[in-house]
Amino acid sequence: QVQLVESGGGLVQAGGSLRLSCVASGRTFSNYAMGWFRQAPGAEREFVAQISPSGSNTRYADSVKGRFTISRANAKNTLYLQMNSLQPEDTAVFYCASAKYAFTIPADTAVGFPYWGQGTQVTVSS
Repeated sequence: QVQLVESGGGLVQAGGSLRLSCVASGRTFSNYAMGWFRQAPGAEREFVAQISPSGSNTRYADSVKGRFTISRANAKNTLYLQMNSLQPEDTAVFYCASAKYAFTIPADTAVGFPYWGQGTQVTVSS
């Protein structure tokens, strides 16, 4: 059974930084693309970033390009999201997600990522 556990959320002032982590278990972490999604109050869950199984390829939502960096440490079964220059509009619950199929790059939607963590709250004050 795939389990994903996020950590690292919190309250930060605008312009600040946070680093989210997600520890995965239940299958071979290095075989699967991983992603970060977020959901603000009253909004749909939206794609933030994803990374290929090896870590060599990454994709980002336009809203976070140049500010957020996704990375992974396969030896530690851990996914990261470094968030810099945070803005109030980044306030959301952030979710770690794991792809359905090994060695594939899903589309940038939740459809290709059926496994989710419980989420971690990120709040950015102005």
